[in-house]
Amino acid sequence: MLERMTDQGIELGDLLADSGYSYRAPETFALPARTLGAKLVIDLHPNDRGQKGTHQGAVITNGNLYCPATPKALFELSPLPPSASPEQAAAHERHCAELTRYKLSPLTTPDHDGYRRVACPATRGKLRCPHRPTSMTLSHKHPTVLSPPEHPPVCCAQQTITLPPSVAAKTTQKHDYPSPEHRRSYTRRSAAERTFSHLFDPASNNIERGWCRLTGLTPNALFLACVFVVANTRSADAFTAHQAEDNKRRERGLAPKRRRRRRTLAQLAAANAPPNAPPV
Repeated sequence: MLERMTDQGIELGDLLADSGYSYRAPETFALPARTLGAKLVIDLHPNDRGQKGTHQGAVITNGNLYCPATPKALFELSPLPPSASPEQAAAHERHCAELTRYKLSPLTTPDHDGYRRVACPATRGKLRCPHRPTSMTLSHKHPTVLSPPEHPPVCCAQQTITLPPSVAAKTTQKHDYPSPEHRRSYTRRSAAERTFSHLFDPASNNIERGWCRLTGLTPNALFLACVFVVANTRSADAFTAHQAEDNKRRERGLAPKRRRRRRTLAQLAAANAPPNAPPV
């Protein structure tokens, strides 16, 4: 499908995919998608997360290269769970920002063959390292490498290194994983899945097998376009009505009405209890 789109002159943008796709061999998914111009925004399979070797001394983790002096605890960052509290989300963002300081900074976009240049984070002013004397003049707000490698690898001896497409070919993507930018971008997949569920809902559009008695690509594409128009119009009308109701509540000094997303067993039992039932 992606190949047909590019053949028809459609420029590919972000490609959102779950770990069922990203876990495949890079030759069958990631590399062909990048060759077509797609920017991957993917969820990594647990087996693909964490440290996966080195390249010229730099540590390969979650599709990026990091300084060999990066604290090991930062490599253990996992995606933020949906039930996380605001405090947990804030702490997760701080740790992701700290990890970004140790990432080798990209200097160029991938060329036609997929090669690009990346630079030591100390040379880009992201941290302080004794192997880069000029970086030691940075403020102490920047992380400091306290135990630099005794024998500096290539990534420390050179200011920049070349990153071939074969390195982290399976896990390289548009946003750092599992950063807040990746989380916000990947959340769009939930909206897309919700749209498809709405289209197949028997109570609304119901485009299950046999819904259209016409055959051929053109009539079915036309009918599908009409279904999307109807579904989007219905969603827009519902949003407008919800905003109008919130405005009326604000005028009366009431808080905006929000749907209760979680009800306990006691609340359900109390709601369904007969009038003379004993107290819960």
